[in-house]
Amino acid sequence: MSKQRLIRFIILGSLSLFALGGQLQVLKPDYPIRPVDFPQVKLEDEFWAPRLEINRTVTIPYLFKLDEETGRTDNFRLAAGLKKGKHTGKRYNDSDVFKAMEAAAYSLRTHPDQELRNKLDELVAVISKAQEPDGYLFTTRTIDPANPAPGAGAERWSNLRVSHELYNVGHMYEAAVAHHITTGERSFLDIALKNADLLVRTFGPGKRRAFPGHQEVELGLGKLYRVTGNRQYLDLARFFLDERGHYHGGETYPADSPFVIYNSEEYLQNHKPVLEQAEAVGHAVRAAYMYSGMADVSALGGWPEYAAAIDRLWDNVAGKKLYITGGIGSTGEYEAFGADYELPNALAYAETCASIGNAMWNQRLFELHGDAKYIDILERIIYNGLISGVSLGGDRFFYQNPLESAGKYKRSSWFEVACCPANVARFLPTLPGYVYATGGDSLYINLFASGTARIELPGRSVELIQETKYPWEGTVKILVNARPGGSFAIRIRIPGWARNKPVPTDLYRFLDQSEQQVRLWVNRKPVDFKLENGYALLRRKWRSNDLIEIILPMPNRRVVAPDLVKEDAGKFAIQRGPIVFCAEGIDNRGRALNLVLPDGAKLEHWFRPDLLGGVAIITAKALAVDRSTDGRILDQRPHQLMAVPYFAWANRGPGEMRVWLPRTPAAL
Repeated sequence: MSKQRLIRFIILGSLSLFALGGQLQVLKPDYPIRPVDFPQVKLEDEFWAPRLEINRTVTIPYLFKLDEETGRTDNFRLAAGLKKGKHTGKRYNDSDVFKAMEAAAYSLRTHPDQELRNKLDELVAVISKAQEPDGYLFTTRTIDPANPAPGAGAERWSNLRVSHELYNVGHMYEAAVAHHITTGERSFLDIALKNADLLVRTFGPGKRRAFPGHQEVELGLGKLYRVTGNRQYLDLARFFLDERGHYHGGETYPADSPFVIYNSEEYLQNHKPVLEQAEAVGHAVRAAYMYSGMADVSALGGWPEYAAAIDRLWDNVAGKKLYITGGIGSTGEYEAFGADYELPNALAYAETCASIGNAMWNQRLFELHGDAKYIDILERIIYNGLISGVSLGGDRFFYQNPLESAGKYKRSSWFEVACCPANVARFLPTLPGYVYATGGDSLYINLFASGTARIELPGRSVELIQETKYPWEGTVKILVNARPGGSFAIRIRIPGWARNKPVPTDLYRFLDQSEQQVRLWVNRKPVDFKLENGYALLRRKWRSNDLIEIILPMPNRRVVAPDLVKEDAGKFAIQRGPIVFCAEGIDNRGRALNLVLPDGAKLEHWFRPDLLGGVAIITAKALAVDRSTDGRILDQRPHQLMAVPYFAWANRGPGEMRVWLPRTPAAL
């Protein structure tokens, strides 16, 4: 076996042994690179810090309020026998409460709040009473076993591809782990473990053979394994993954279910065994959760074949099915991936939950491989297609995130299917944990935001103080305080967009190449750095008060898609740094769909502290074109175009919007 293969085998799989204190210790497999836990990173920038604060003070309380008003919380009280009545809402509504609880638990890790803590304690007590004696927890069946919500199935586990029984408890597991880590208490964790033990007794080889229609329990089981070390939970996650591609049919669907009109096997990623899948198909959120679960199983279980499978799937998504905003899922009717290069704009679904799943998947791929290309995708997602899902005020939301609108889309205060608001709320408190990572003696700087971090490396503690106005400006200063000082590597991601590559595949390209170079200094002296897997590698003896300075050039860029993306033919998108821009009618005399931006028009950049909480804008001399119903050009006149960041669109009411701007009137 070659040295490289041996190292990979140890990292991804086999149990390794080492001597410590004269005793033989067993090392469990894990990701070779680990993120710095988010409580160790304090963001103090003007971009993320206000969003995290709004999430804490507005969005999370808002979720709990609406869970009460819509009966989601009362479903647990009914199941617990604390109230009388009928189950309210959909069979998957339990998950919305669990996600809100996870968001609250993560928020409490960095911002103690007794009122919020009391709310969590109350809910945990109710959920404990709602749980059946053997660990089963599904409020719609417990409340009225003979008449559960449509799609839930007549008996336990009888309609798993539709019922969401396992999806719900997967979110409970994640919430329970967050609660346990935050509080140190086991009250919620014990509920989760009791349920997980029921699943272990019920499912597996020689037991019940089935898989969850909506992936999520695999992620929750992985987290329970991390907390408890109980291998049965990880083995069950692998079992559920491996069941796909082998069992078809036998379920009953509600009348409004997409299963009755869509290829249900592809919709569920059940058309092939997961290890044989090479094209992303079906429901985009389910797929992204499954790919993340496969990454966990690969890293934690030592099964590298799952990593190989998701590497192939990533090539397909990043190379053929990714929106310029980082969104995935192009067919709105089914919330699913389309064919290769099928990326419609006005009909784009690009669900907020899918962006979150895509971010989680790319983060895990980075932790497996240490390649900056995955963080390039993650950065595109979080600055564009993810935070577009929540309003600047924190209480209005998008379920889908189209790249073009005739004015019919507007932000909603709630949805009957309310997965997206709570999903954003649980993601944002953890965002500081995406900034830094460690692996061996290397410290990775992945994202750029002002703030401080305390990081442990072998034999030393490192404090980083980052100062920047990113994403609006590309200058970044990082003060390094190493105690004790010594030799280790700092790896600074040099974004693809700063190296003339908007995405790490051939899916998109900049229309022109920039000659501006990334520059880097250490202690005021220029450094000729080596680029390794997208990182500037700085290995030296670090001391306290060492200063790193980076300048990432931020020219205003035009991005074009290949001819295979028919919707974007003859058009381009505007990008500056990691931010994708769009034209909104409110800034352009009420229209956006009639605008043409010729190739020669100069793109000007401005910062507007008075607009949308403080954003950059792009202006240019464009054309406003009037066309007849049969496509004839009736008039074209000069127009001063103004474009704003895509994430901020529709915060001033509904109206026309367009990301991909025609280069000529013929492309309108």
